[in-house]
Amino acid sequence: METLDSNGNLLEDGNNVHVTKDLKIKGMSKTLKRGNLIKNIRLTSDSNSVECKIGKSTIVLKTQFLKKA
Repeated sequence: METLDSNGNLLEDGNNVHVTKDLKIKGMSKTLKRGNLIKNIRLTSDSNSVECKIGKSTIVLKTQFLKKA
């Protein structure tokens, strides 16, 4: 099971990714802006999502909104 970003590049644990679209996060007042760099992602059992830390919170993002840095 491969996890691919929006451009079709293979994602692995520890990769850095950029956000391709402004995303509103449920339960947080913070919005992830387009172009934000997210460091050290972790893969999940679902090939369409990755887990990452934003500040002190851990969130799950869909890979269709990410591109490999």
